Amino acid sequence: MTETVIAGGGIGGLAAAVAVAAAGHRVTVLERREEFAELGAGIQLGPNAFHALDRLGVGDAVRDRAVFIDELRFMDGTTGERVTAMPLTGAYRERFGNPYAVVHRGDLYQPLLDACRAHEGIRLLGGRRVVRYVQDGGPATAVTDDGERFTGDVLVGADGIRSAVREQLLGDGEPRVSGHTIYRSVIPMDRVPPELRWNTVTLWAGPKWHFVHYPIGGGAFLNLAATRDDGAAEAVAGVPAERAHVLGEFPDLGATARALLELGEEWRRWVLCDRDPADTWTDGRVALLGDAAHPMLQYAAQGACTALEDAVVLGGLLDGAGAADPAGALLRYAALRRGRTARAQLVAREMGRQLYHPAGDAAKARNERLAGYGPEGLYDAVAWLHGSRTFTGAG
Repeated sequence: MTETVIAGGGIGGLAAAVAVAAAGHRVTVLERREEFAELGAGIQLGPNAFHALDRLGVGDAVRDRAVFIDELRFMDGTTGERVTAMPLTGAYRERFGNPYAVVHRGDLYQPLLDACRAHEGIRLLGGRRVVRYVQDGGPATAVTDDGERFTGDVLVGADGIRSAVREQLLGDGEPRVSGHTIYRSVIPMDRVPPELRWNTVTLWAGPKWHFVHYPIGGGAFLNLAATRDDGAAEAVAGVPAERAHVLGEFPDLGATARALLELGEEWRRWVLCDRDPADTWTDGRVALLGDAAHPMLQYAAQGACTALEDAVVLGGLLDGAGAADPAGALLRYAALRRGRTARAQLVAREMGRQLYHPAGDAAKARNERLAGYGPEGLYDAVAWLHGSRTFTGAG
């Protein structure tokens, strides 16, 4: 039995703890906040996420909290035209082996946290912010901001997009600021007109902006997320935004979408960031996972999904023979995961540019192209992401 230290107690860190503990190892999770909790609003989970969650033993617990969506709907945000939709029942579930769902982030996080607390081999320590690591040809030691040291046979940096572990391992500086600002609000569903309570993820695309909404919290709430390609140059996270400002940022939004946007209250804004794909994820017995390894823009809805995949692959490689050669197991993990996550990062960027924000003739061409896809064509386009069960390679 080996000892694994995980820096970061978010979705990826807890998933990694469950996977590594299931492989027979002791795990210590170091979280910078005092309490283990997940902030934020809605999150989308493709079938690949449920394949990973099932292998982690928490799939049913997440399903109990999820809203199973009937379709992904793409609308022209200015004209109100329905461009296309991808059905997510019947043939979709049969092809990909699991549903597509939306949840509040806490409804994904809590089952992972419960699984960690129930496992005698997992220790959860809050108020420990990892600032660096030390290794000298053997075990790796995480060092916190107050000087505490935690040594393991393996150290996993799951400490987010501004990972201290990544900064020491790669030294690639601050994340890339996308220039896109997202405004988020969650409202009670009983405030939504009955005729607009759609069981869909609906995206309204406009010139340099888009607006997404879907139910969460078992259908009790509506998650609103409106994004503007405004050239924002400074990263911010969760800053309050005035309702009048948000409404003023989307003046061309069609009537139906506008009615939904106007329901939002207590808006908060983020400036979206990501990074270029990295060729190196490991340093001896230290490895990166989740947003520390491959932060991506929201447009492919795969950030959390790929972190769950990372955890499953890592746990599998640290089982058995991997425990005898931790550094080799980490190299294999990185080799198996880099191609797939790099493709997801780059696809997410291009979806924002080519699908969500075009204007004029480019938007018209996009609508014509998307309208030409039938359900099977749309399934083919997402199969490499949604259909994976091994989570390896570039497809």
